[in-house]
Amino acid sequence: MLRALEGLRVLDLSRILAGPFATQVLSDFGADVVKVESAWGDDTRNWGPPFVNIEDSSTSAYFASCNRGKRSIVLDLKNTDDVVKIRTLIAQADVLVENFRVGTLARMGLDPEQLMEEQPGLIICSITGFGQSGPRAKEAGYDVALQGMSGLMSITGIENGPPVKVGVAWIDVLTGWTAVSGILAALHHRERTGNGQWIDLSLFDVALMSMVNQAQNWLATGDSPGRMGHAHPNIVPYQAFEGSNGWFILATGNDTQYRIVCEMVDRVDLCQSPFDTNAGRLKHRSEIISSLAKVFLQRPIEDWLVQLKERGVPCAPIHSIGEAFQDDQANARGAIWELPDGSSSVANALRFMSATPASANGLIPSLDEHHDEILRDWSSE
Repeated sequence: MLRALEGLRVLDLSRILAGPFATQVLSDFGADVVKVESAWGDDTRNWGPPFVNIEDSSTSAYFASCNRGKRSIVLDLKNTDDVVKIRTLIAQADVLVENFRVGTLARMGLDPEQLMEEQPGLIICSITGFGQSGPRAKEAGYDVALQGMSGLMSITGIENGPPVKVGVAWIDVLTGWTAVSGILAALHHRERTGNGQWIDLSLFDVALMSMVNQAQNWLATGDSPGRMGHAHPNIVPYQAFEGSNGWFILATGNDTQYRIVCEMVDRVDLCQSPFDTNAGRLKHRSEIISSLAKVFLQRPIEDWLVQLKERGVPCAPIHSIGEAFQDDQANARGAIWELPDGSSSVANALRFMSATPASANGLIPSLDEHHDEILRDWSSE
């Protein structure tokens, strides 16, 4: 089966998460991804424990999460001879992904604009904290800092509590997916015109874009939303509730579902005016949530989940990471890939495309494992 990106050559000069996540996705679709690393490797190789053993070397689980299916080569961008080798690789590449600070590549003799002139079909994706322009352009950008600056931490956590970050580097991951989208759009443009382009992508821009309804709420009212714990700013009730033995999610998306819940818990008074519309429930949020919370505490979450599902009301248990990946649905959908060396990897969500599904394109590379092989395969013959 011909894979979607088979024959595409991607030179990956990125480190940490956003860029490596993007290039891993491209690898899952068949691209030949060459990861250029320093002599000590991508910093995340040592971000452990936990570590996974790869050919008798220790590599962190963090590194393994976003570098599957690539080939590794060590080259020093401060070494003139190695920069020449990198230029040779760039000449054979379709896509170059990098996440150095603004101006760094140019100082190393790899100015993106010059590379585009020399190789008009090249697609360059530059991932930075704040983009190539603006007063913050030269500042470094880190996920946790961007979670703070974008407003995300102002709406995450318990009401009146301290700011809380999302439990994974969420903005990095979203930026990785956005990079994939931009690269694929650029490839389609090149297919029609023959011209590549330079993608200026920043964590800050992605973070602001990802504020979606919360940002639009501010645009509509002029009021910045605040922290609401697990509640929803626009829908009531749409949050976590505590049963007698744990917590579960109740997500009533319309008036009909809400009425069903009220009838189920024998509180039809809660679905009469002014509680019968979502607008009314938003005004009386505390009264409704307090009343339902007292009811749900009386029985185990399993009982509530069964009843809610039988009535077609959206609900779910609150899983740990382990429970999520051991859920029957995760097992049925193959959420974990077993790699040829016996190691495990989190599967790509696009593995169910009917013609060109994503699939593991190789193992986690050891540092500099493919040095000679890459220089041979990507020669300018």
